[in-house]
Amino acid sequence: MDYKSFSEKELKALLGEEQKMFAKYVKAGRNVDMTRGRPSKEQLEVAMPMLRDAGNYAYAAEDGDARNYGALGGTKACKALFAELFGVRPEEVYVGDGSSLDLMYTLVHFAKQFGVLGGTPWNNLKKVKFICPAPGYDRHFSICQQFGIEMITVNMKADGPDMDVIEALVREDDSIKGIWCVPKYSNPTGITFSDEVVERMATMPTAASDFRIFWDNAYMVHDLYDEGDTLKNIFDVARKAGTMNRIYSFASTSKITFAGSGISAIAASEENIKDILRLMFFKCINANKVNQIMHVNFLKNAENIKKIMAQHAALLRPKFELFDKKFTEAFGGDEFVHWSKPRGGYFISVDVKSCAKRIVEIAASAGVKFTAAGATFPYKLDDLNSNIRVAPSVPSLEEMEFAIDVMISAIRQARMELVLKKIYG
Repeated sequence: MDYKSFSEKELKALLGEEQKMFAKYVKAGRNVDMTRGRPSKEQLEVAMPMLRDAGNYAYAAEDGDARNYGALGGTKACKALFAELFGVRPEEVYVGDGSSLDLMYTLVHFAKQFGVLGGTPWNNLKKVKFICPAPGYDRHFSICQQFGIEMITVNMKADGPDMDVIEALVREDDSIKGIWCVPKYSNPTGITFSDEVVERMATMPTAASDFRIFWDNAYMVHDLYDEGDTLKNIFDVARKAGTMNRIYSFASTSKITFAGSGISAIAASEENIKDILRLMFFKCINANKVNQIMHVNFLKNAENIKKIMAQHAALLRPKFELFDKKFTEAFGGDEFVHWSKPRGGYFISVDVKSCAKRIVEIAASAGVKFTAAGATFPYKLDDLNSNIRVAPSVPSLEEMEFAIDVMISAIRQARMELVLKKIYG
């Protein structure tokens, strides 16, 4: 609707009607949390057979008894499983405990403290910078802030980050040491990097010899449909280009089995893995290998994981489709509001014009919570005040419908307020 065509009196009356309707949502006293991408209770039930069968697993394997010390890099069976998922060799995998975010943090910490493959520790440099495609994952940006790494915002396009800008930056500036990427079903936009973006990322010249791509492939198996997006294997490109050392890829089972109680892994060159193990030796004896054995017995292989993820998709897909249906009915063809239509992952990205913070604020007054506006940008600076991340996984369908209605009304109210302020304020 073009609110600019209304007179001030008409627009105020229309806003009053919307606020009166919205008061009913507030009065309902609901609480719908859509701030983080967490599995729902129903999704967590999918992996319960793993725990019920735990007593029947054989914990003594070819590389020793999993209940005892040893195998710092993970059990052979678990490394083989992740190697199949990453499309690499088992010796190019390190398996850790439940959080891939912890592994990302650790590798940044190692680079700051000890350097990369014998290079100068980043702490000894005058400045260290990371490229941060945005909108992006807020926890990546938090790691940079924690370590005092300067963040360079680069816009996300329909096929991935703007590679023209990235290539120009890394070619000239040796203080740029890394880039954050969620290449498949990106958080929050839901896009999957094109083949061209993957190829350019793996082969671009970099001024810094210790430049690293933090390839957070968190949603590699998280398709919503039988025919999901296909992500080109960056390791295939890098192996041919001689740039294998450039890539750290990460994944976990947090949204496959149990969030925070699963297993995580790094895929990297064999040289990188050896260096990671050298430093991990001083940090821990080994990860939870009992959990690794349990996971391998439950997950089995990539084909079986696909079947397990189909159960997750059946629970998630109706929520994504409901959002798209209701937003299409409310805003179809309206240039003021855009939303992503991902074929996998955990998020929907909504873009509006100049009022994202106000929309989040209005929705919160009716008990519907989103990640803070701006959180998807470095330093939480969304200059256009445009992006809102929606995490639809936890609410029930009925709660989702309520939350979407609240958000639609919040958008209408914020938009009318914006027009009143700009034209009649």
